[in-house]
Amino acid sequence: LIVNIGHDVVEKPPFIMHRDSTQVVHINFYSAKIDDVYFPQHEVIGDIANALWQIKEKIAPRDHWDFDYFLRIKKHLDTHIHTYDDDARFPIIPQRIVAIVRDTLPDDGILCLDNGMYKIWFARNYTAYGPNTILLDNALATMGAGFPSMLTVKLVYPRRMVVAICGDGGFMMNSQELETAVRLKLHLVVLVVNDNGFGMIQWKQDNMKFERFGLSYGNPDFKKYAESYGARGYKIESADELAPRLEQCLAEGEGVHLIEVPVDYSENVRVLSKELLEKTCNL
Repeated sequence: LIVNIGHDVVEKPPFIMHRDSTQVVHINFYSAKIDDVYFPQHEVIGDIANALWQIKEKIAPRDHWDFDYFLRIKKHLDTHIHTYDDDARFPIIPQRIVAIVRDTLPDDGILCLDNGMYKIWFARNYTAYGPNTILLDNALATMGAGFPSMLTVKLVYPRRMVVAICGDGGFMMNSQELETAVRLKLHLVVLVVNDNGFGMIQWKQDNMKFERFGLSYGNPDFKKYAESYGARGYKIESADELAPRLEQCLAEGEGVHLIEVPVDYSENVRVLSKELLEKTCNL
């Protein structure tokens, strides 16, 4: 049984639904959008919080439930997620980037994600300690939304630390908003995760056994680009440099800071394709 709360779709590989396989319950404010990939067997439409509360009230513990099993699974999952938190590779692998951001941001800090390969890693590995402390667009997956959404969040919550994670492609779609952030004298930190290409589409092409085509491009010098708008720019040169640089930018309490983070996406296929599919097939 899978309970899908607040989403209209399920990612398509490897979570491919079959007519005679796992039963899916769709809990949302709106009815599900049915297609060849997502077709829940049951729907609970209405206020999500109230629906979950009512479901909880109807559930009674059963003698055959093995609560220790769930604790073992949780421990195994935590261990798996944090295995590469201290990986020293450079360019930096996504798992290390996520761990550094989580360790650096306070519990009430707000993380704004753009859309790209890094979003999957953050959605998978980043722990939220409060409501609405990680903002991502997982439905339309609009590129270019991360940096402008961070500006809005900072205007609404001026006393909270706000960080945006953007890919090089998504950031350049709305990078002119650096001028807005500088003009409004906001204190913001944006990490530009740079692979000089469209990393998510490369991952999908690799999954489909296609040759990579038309997905690599050149970028500006992000440090100089930020400085041309009056912001402060930095480029990470080693994996160990990111944490202190992020801490410094957050601690300064003023100014717009752009940190370019070269990323190594070689883990994508191993973890998110082969390993995940193997474990899913063995369930």
